[in-house]
Amino acid sequence: MTRGRRGYLKGLGELEADVMNVLWATPEPLTVRDLVERTSERKQSAYTTILTVVTHLYEKGWVVRDKQGRGYLYRPTRTREEATSRALRDILDASTDSAAVLLHLAKTVSASESEALRRGLSGKDARS
Repeated sequence: MTRGRRGYLKGLGELEADVMNVLWATPEPLTVRDLVERTSERKQSAYTTILTVVTHLYEKGWVVRDKQGRGYLYRPTRTREEATSRALRDILDASTDSAAVLLHLAKTVSASESEALRRGLSGKDARS
């Protein structure tokens, strides 16, 4: 789940979520050095710390890596929206009454979110 815009996603620590947010915000794959530079805008982290974090993300299946020279290029395995959707699915699966949870959520959605749901449920692209 997220906490705030930069917050945590289920199964990720704070620094892991920061690295994922950087990867999601960037269309091209990134090196560890790229990640160090881009995460340092919020918090100074050592190269080895980011290397450890991105290695854990790789082991957890959040990123894939492609060999480039002596290092790797990293990119996410799923979009932010897919990850958020999976977190919501986990919440529903953990509930004893997923329909009630959905109804409570439905009461909090904005008009544009409600319209997107209508379009999505009718088979039309929810983003058009």
